[in-house]
Amino acid sequence: MHRVVVVALDGVYPFELSIPVRIFGTAADADGAPLYEVVTCGLDGGPVRSSADFTIGVEHGPEAFATADTLVIPPFTCGPDAERDWLPEPLARALGTLRPGARIVSICTASYVLAAAGLLDGKPATTHWNEAGHFQRRFPAIRVDANVLYVDNGDVLTAAGVVSGIDLCLHLLRKDHGSEVANRVARLCVVPPHREGGQAQYIERPLPEETVATTSATREWAVGELHRPLSLAELAAHARMSVRTFSRRFREEVGTTPGQWLTRQRVDLARRLLETTDLTVDRVAAEAGFGTAVSLRQHLATEVGVSPTAYRRTFRRGAPG
Repeated sequence: MHRVVVVALDGVYPFELSIPVRIFGTAADADGAPLYEVVTCGLDGGPVRSSADFTIGVEHGPEAFATADTLVIPPFTCGPDAERDWLPEPLARALGTLRPGARIVSICTASYVLAAAGLLDGKPATTHWNEAGHFQRRFPAIRVDANVLYVDNGDVLTAAGVVSGIDLCLHLLRKDHGSEVANRVARLCVVPPHREGGQAQYIERPLPEETVATTSATREWAVGELHRPLSLAELAAHARMSVRTFSRRFREEVGTTPGQWLTRQRVDLARRLLETTDLTVDRVAAEAGFGTAVSLRQHLATEVGVSPTAYRRTFRRGAPG
């Protein structure tokens, strides 16, 4: 069974500490069997002081690092003014015991740990938007993107902060076991099943006037129209905006272009159909709005690196391709 090890460091934020066990610990297969084992560890096996007015008892020490298939580091009291605390020697030693191929995930400002360990050099990463400027100055070899919820580099992943930690854990569930498992966990936890990694962080901005229109209704409508071509002009017309205004407001709200968002929605629909139906690949392509199986194969290969048939085989053993 895939083992998720969550690290409780001195000053850990309790909410973020609870995210991995809530998400991964809820995941089960169709027969109700758990898909992950989740354990929490500290650096000495003793109680850990939280950022609140209580301490947390943990049953495991740093030896748990060596057993991790996925290691999650929630934020703790480290930041721009605590450089000596980013990578204390006991933590560096424990990180050195990780098995080859283990995934390592940071939530919020725990990205400072990965950066200080050199795990993000030359890679894109994110952190909480309020610290992104300092993070980039301190670690110039990292390509910091403060405008996304999370960044997936395969074996090293970073989440922007707080709720985006939930988004990233659900993203990993989706990668490991498909959208049906991730959606079921999201429903049980009463959280949105999917927010794209490229969606904008909620950076502090003046609130719009209540009379200002949004693109949310058009996005909801478009999800029900994915089976057919949708032009930018049609989307803008539905929102009763000019194309220019719609495009600008869409990016402000979603963090990506309408075209990129539509493609992602089509890929997600195709994945759900491959996982949950016996439709042929040609029919899945048509239902998702790709038109042809060739187009679906190209987009799915870009998104997850496999063909539709291989994807279905992974998540629906024995289903026809």
